[in-house]
Amino acid sequence: MENNQPIIIKRVKKYAGGHHGGSWKIAFADFATAMMAFFLVLWLLSTATPEQKIAIAGYFKDPVGFTESGTPYIIDLGGSPTLAPETTLNPEVKSQPQPDKVTVDSEQVESMAEQVEKERLELLLQELQNKVDENPQLQKFKDQILFEITQDGLRIQIMDAENRPMFDSGSARLKPYFEDILLAMADTIKAVPNKISISGHTDAKPYSGTGDFGNWELSANRANAARRALVAGSYPDSQVARVVGYASSALFDRENPFNPVNRRIDIVVLTKKAQRAIEGEQGAEPAPAPTQGQGGPGEVPAPPADPNALPADKEPLPAHELRERLNLFDNPAPKPAAPAK
Repeated sequence: MENNQPIIIKRVKKYAGGHHGGSWKIAFADFATAMMAFFLVLWLLSTATPEQKIAIAGYFKDPVGFTESGTPYIIDLGGSPTLAPETTLNPEVKSQPQPDKVTVDSEQVESMAEQVEKERLELLLQELQNKVDENPQLQKFKDQILFEITQDGLRIQIMDAENRPMFDSGSARLKPYFEDILLAMADTIKAVPNKISISGHTDAKPYSGTGDFGNWELSANRANAARRALVAGSYPDSQVARVVGYASSALFDRENPFNPVNRRIDIVVLTKKAQRAIEGEQGAEPAPAPTQGQGGPGEVPAPPADPNALPADKEPLPAHELRERLNLFDNPAPKPAAPAK
């Protein structure tokens, strides 16, 4: 018997998992943002001071005290909350008025000024050292130039060498290369507002000249010649606080008084403290004004004295006689002044 029953074939199709969309990414981003904000709050709480925590808590307890304060923002541009204690409802929040000016001790001010000045002189030292290293003309005299920071300021020592003196023998006439050194340094030294002190030194060899001219006068003349060279190099003459000659009283090499290095020129860029000490020594206190009596009846009061007037027995000298008195080095034995008639 034939089987006429139809044959049914079932085909099962397998599908991969369907796409769930990108909503989970949004949820994950919100979670990451919340965690970042949470850790940020933890970090702020760990670094905040107790006063700042109290102020923050006061804002959440009583926002009115902040909104009616001097600024509409929770935190002002200064970085600290601004309170209005007269309207706040939180008794725990207490504002302390900030002083308009911070009082600093005078010793602290002087100490900070000295520190700034020291850093300025150290930069000047480095700048001068770089100029000596980079300038081909100055490199030849590198061994004759010394820089150091002392308690009085930056000291620049330019010394003689055995075969390379700075001046003619027994004279204050500058050698050309020494002039080049001073001219090159003048432009750099004047960059700082500090005044300078120039001193001349000789060795212990006695001056071979005759008369009253000796190592004291020679060292002073050489220091003044160095000053003129610096002024010619555009250094302000008003910035020179002192020019002095030491002869052989401050030797560089005390074990060998005749060493050429003892013949040197010292230029000290003074600190403000050293400058005040020098100006205090040089400045003379003004004489007190003479007190004038009330006078008796009918007495006519004397007119006030002119502070710029010379005394009666001191008449101004003629120009030629004044030059003779001042130019002691050219004329070692000045003529005595004629007695007043």
